[in-house]
Amino acid sequence: MPSSSFHALVRRSIALLALLVLGACAQLPKDVDRPVSTALASPDGTALATLLKERRQADKARFDSGFVLLGGPQAAYGSRLALIENAQKTLDLQYYAIHADASTGRLVRGLQAAAERGVRVRILLDDFHTIGRDALVLGLAFIPNIEMRLFNPLAGSRGTGFNRMLNAIGEVSRIQQRMHNKLFLADNVMGVTGGRNLGDAYFGNATTGNFVDVDVLAAGPIVQDLSRSFDSYWNNERAYPVQSLVSREEFQRIRDRARRVDQELSDEAAEARNQPKPPDGEPRPGAGPTPEQRARAWDEKPLDLRSAAFVWAPALMLADAPGKIPADSGPGAVRNPDLVVSRPELPSRSATALADLASSGDTVVEGLLHLIGQARTDLLIISPYFVPGPDMQQAFAAARARGVRIRVLTNSLASNDAPIAHVGYARHRKALLAAGVELYELRSEQADFGNVFGSSGGSGAGSVSGESRAMLHSKVLVMDGRLLVVGSMNLDLRSQLQNTEIALLIRSGELSRMAAEQIERGMRERAWHVELAKGTLVWHAPEGSGLQDTDTEPDASATLRFLLRLFGPLAPDQLL
Repeated sequence: MPSSSFHALVRRSIALLALLVLGACAQLPKDVDRPVSTALASPDGTALATLLKERRQADKARFDSGFVLLGGPQAAYGSRLALIENAQKTLDLQYYAIHADASTGRLVRGLQAAAERGVRVRILLDDFHTIGRDALVLGLAFIPNIEMRLFNPLAGSRGTGFNRMLNAIGEVSRIQQRMHNKLFLADNVMGVTGGRNLGDAYFGNATTGNFVDVDVLAAGPIVQDLSRSFDSYWNNERAYPVQSLVSREEFQRIRDRARRVDQELSDEAAEARNQPKPPDGEPRPGAGPTPEQRARAWDEKPLDLRSAAFVWAPALMLADAPGKIPADSGPGAVRNPDLVVSRPELPSRSATALADLASSGDTVVEGLLHLIGQARTDLLIISPYFVPGPDMQQAFAAARARGVRIRVLTNSLASNDAPIAHVGYARHRKALLAAGVELYELRSEQADFGNVFGSSGGSGAGSVSGESRAMLHSKVLVMDGRLLVVGSMNLDLRSQLQNTEIALLIRSGELSRMAAEQIERGMRERAWHVELAKGTLVWHAPEGSGLQDTDTEPDASATLRFLLRLFGPLAPDQLL
């Protein structure tokens, strides 16, 4: 190599290293302007408030709050479309992840249309996934009448995951703490909460893998409690307006980079198939949304709120306070995990006791553990990432000692989108079975598992698309056939100690029965039943599957099983 070329290479390498170091040392802005805003004070007179009043009167409802269980992807997607189309004053969204894909694209266009007709839109997004192509959602912040803030952000470039890793140097403890809450609220009258983020995989529109999830459409005073929780996060010092972190010029660079990546992936895919490259301006397969994904997203219809079968019931909300994530994660930082508990419509003594008991915990998960302490006959649990820490194991042991039947549906190794999380579950599996806990693991090939939660509440049916694998993402608890819990939390140490979460507790025998019937059907027909036989784990095949029982993790490759056995013992439960 000529000397001049060598020196030029050295200079470029030094410059690149300097940029990386500077990026890693980037700091969050100081003295950020965060105008305080709150939910719509009086929703009276809005179309949704009028509709709610009419529905309540027509049903001669005893309680003021109503609920629709949303299991199928179409119902879940249609409910959000309906809220966007019917909102007249405000739309408030709070999410852990919003992916830049076809399903989100249609929702984004709806939000923009709502903003253009005068609806105030606030979007609060956890910062963890705002990199690469998904950083395109930050463009919402530059649309008139839409405000967008990032919770617990990292400073620096958002171009790639590598940039994010560099930015996280020295911030490892803080980056582990995420805002995991999910809310989609309209006019402070109706809202959706549960397990779903926004993206193709959550609405049955992904080509390789789709999540099995459950949400609840809520209406009435309980939504005001959800809004108060949203406001507490929106106005918190950890929430940064996007414009304080990303300029218009930087966003333009993000958009240009995404287009280049789309082009490169499209060219690579075309070459691999020995096909001509698509001309500029046409969809790029393998990168952005495909025509088929766009068509499916556009084909979805808004949920008919006038005919949706609301179940009217007393309920309360559990929500971690934003202080669970310290503003200062350095030495001496104090975690302040005060639990927010709403208390609307709790006329009975037992319901009031329920609220008192739930509020005795410091976090949402700890509140649920206290509730489990009151179970008398049956606990039916869905937790996709199930890593029972000492408190959970103690709660389960005490419940079993009282004769409570406990059944848990979680991911199999093959269906888990985060296989390392399976380690924390697998290491406790034998002990749970020995204690009498019944375990079921989702069969990953069952792409139509979404039908198990399809038509509940008159909300329509839906199944995940194509031949993609199913991955469990629902967070549900049914207690004694009368209490239904749906939320964002997993039963793991991450949800208990690090992430912020939110949950609805609904005292309804009808909703509990609907959920239990569908979960039990899924356990029988779509999940492996794990048992302990003479000290050995045995996976019993789902009914009617034609599969054989097995004594190894079903559907998982030998390589994956080996890697988890090799590295699994090195991963502590609280990081899984």
